[in-house]
Amino acid sequence: MTALLRYQSALLLRSQRWLPPFLLYAVLLGIGVQGGQPLLDSLGYTAAALLPVAAWLVRICVSGEPPAARTVVAAAAGPARAHLACVLVALGAATLLGTASTAVVALVSDPVGADHQQRVPALEGTAAGLLACLTCALLGTAVGALTAWPVLRSPGRAVPATLLAALLALVVTGSPAHAAVSGLVGGSHTATVHLPLLATAAAALLTAAATGAACALTSRRSP
Repeated sequence: MTALLRYQSALLLRSQRWLPPFLLYAVLLGIGVQGGQPLLDSLGYTAAALLPVAAWLVRICVSGEPPAARTVVAAAAGPARAHLACVLVALGAATLLGTASTAVVALVSDPVGADHQQRVPALEGTAAGLLACLTCALLGTAVGALTAWPVLRSPGRAVPATLLAALLALVVTGSPAHAAVSGLVGGSHTATVHLPLLATAAAALLTAAATGAACALTSRRSP
């Protein structure tokens, strides 16, 4: 598996297809996050913006190889393991991006509540932001796994499905991403920090199930 992860990571970096989602994320943060804003509000926005980027990265990774190369890798390592490596590389890239962004946002934001009066514990708030980013990265990975090849093979259906699923994952009550982001925003109003541990655990379980289903499907469908 280590060799597969290195191979997929190198493929992602050399293709430079990671640039559009990274630039999109940077633009979203540049628009929505300003220096001196309340810490938890900014971290909530940072986490929410990561979810569609994670889904996009999954789509890039699972479709980054030519069909012939994908067939060779699948024959050598097994189609499920090869697909799993693609998804894990996308998740890793999204997590690294979210971690770096959370650190920057924590540095430029003001550790106060939404009223700019009550203080917020900076370290606890940053930890909550990291967990929220991880939750959104996980759920975005699940969205990408269920809306890209081999689940949806037509880009005409896959791209709108990805956008719609990412939006629903952020706004539907009961979604782990919605819970994590809402916890940050709600905590900003009361100047309290709520670590989204349950949301992160739920997102991990959903992502494991979605990835497992997609990997199982790769064994039944040819590239």
